[in-house]
Formats: sequence, C-alpha cells, structure tokens
Amino acid sequence: AAGGAGHSRGGCAVTQITIAMAKGRLAEQTMELMEALGIDVSPLKEKSRKLVFESGDGRFRYIMVKPSDVPTYVDHGVADVGIVGKDTLMEENRPLYEMLDLGFGKCRICVCGYAEQEPLKKAHIRVATKYTGIAGQVFATRGSSIEIIKLNGSVELGPVIGLSDVILDIVESGATLRANGLSVIEEICTCSARLVVNRVSLKTKETAIRPFIDGMRREVERRKELGL
Repeated sequence: AAGGAGHSRGGCAVTQITIAMAKGRLAEQTMELMEALGIDVSPLKEKSRKLVFESGDGRFRYIMVKPSDVPTYVDHGVADVGIVGKDTLMEENRPLYEMLDLGFGKCRICVCGYAEQEPLKKAHIRVATKYTGIAGQVFATRGSSIEIIKLNGSVELGPVIGLSDVILDIVESGATLRANGLSVIEEICTCSARLVVNRVSLKTKETAIRPFIDGMRREVERRKELGL
C-alpha cells in the first residue's frame, strides 16, 4: 500500500505524498529546495522529538528516518518518495525508481589503505566496510580471494590496527584518511543525493508526484545554472 491516502481540505480531496527524509544535512538541503518551490516544511523546523510531520495544507507528510532506512520505507510503500544518498541506494539495492540527481551531498566511494603496500595485489584481501553489498559487487570479479569485515564506524581503523588490508568507504574531503596516514587507492564511483519513488505510488499518485518531481528538477537546474 502506498503511503498517505489523501486528505480533504475545503471540500476538495488532496492527494497526500509521504516523503522519507534522511536525518541530518541531507534533510536540511532537501528542505531548502522544497522551500524554494513554496512547499511548507515549517513543521520540520520546530524543535521536537516527533518523527512524523505534516505540511499545513495536508499535501505532504514527512517521516524522518536513518539514511539507511529510507529505501526500505519507500520499497514497502509506507513512503511514496525518498531522498537519500546514491551510496545507500547502491548498498540496499531495492527496486525503486530513481528519478532525480539532486546534486548535493556529493562524495566518492573509494578503496583506501596504505598505497605503498600495494594491498590490492595480494592473493587474499581483507576489506573493512559498512558497505558489504557494494564491496561484494566491487571485488566479485577480481582474481584475489576476499574477506569482507563489516564495521559500522571508524572504518579507517581497519588498516591502522591490522584488522584489514583496505577499507571501502565514502570519502568527502579525505581529511580523516590523511590524519590516519591512509590514501585513496581506487575510486569506485561518485555519489550524491537522489530522489526515489515507490513504483506503485508513481502510478496511483502520478498527478501529485509528477509535478513535485518536475518542480524539484527545475529548481536543481536553476541552482546549477547559477552555480549555487
């Protein structure tokens, strides 16, 4: 079932879109985009421990979740739309429609370690990462045997203390790598925030979802032209 059925405002039925938003910086940047389109995100700015919010006109319901959970909510249809990083989408690998690259939250997925040790030439490579799915795909076609070690935080520690030969992680500035004497050995891909849609919702709520996506696309393109 798709999230949020519909509300009646002033005698007219309003098709409500439920949006799963990744807590933190991505949500803030998404709110800026939506505000530029005249969408009411004011409930999200109130100091509150609530996790579900609704716009004043009833057109939007917002659920604030951990980034890694956004694809799950959208896949199960309790959210119609999700805003989350491409890295999370690749890791979760769920059957969602990826509609728009929002252009912010940019980072790179990289294999990192002590470059001078040439760790990728080893016969057996130990990879520390929280992205076990991506790591499995990246290393599946290589000749070496691979051991993937799941870590949820401070993956840079892997090579430093000898737990792993390399790490696979997202890299933004690279400052943490440099602070620990590590460097990028191989760049896998670049990532940014994406707008994804539940497949059923796109059909059942197309008249509400399509204009929302088109508006977001225009605003993203406008900002790109202005160099924002």
